[in-house]
Amino acid sequence: MTTITVYSTPSCPYCVKIKDWLDSEDLEYTEHNVAEDQEKAMEMVKKTGQRGVPQTVVEKDGEENIVVGFQPQKIQELVE
Repeated sequence: MTTITVYSTPSCPYCVKIKDWLDSEDLEYTEHNVAEDQEKAMEMVKKTGQRGVPQTVVEKDGEENIVVGFQPQKIQELVE
């Protein structure tokens, strides 16, 4: 099973783009608004060491892969 988590903020245009892309590909994901949820913001930084958004975590077969920024091709490769 593959799970996708997107850490984003409402003011980030690339966050909107990655969510629109995921929707267009019919890929289910969980979104965390790190502008409003400090706990999730800290979780994101702990996982990646970075504060920039979007950050997409693709978990497949127990392995977490993190994609920083708008990189739909990389996410697609990880999902397949």
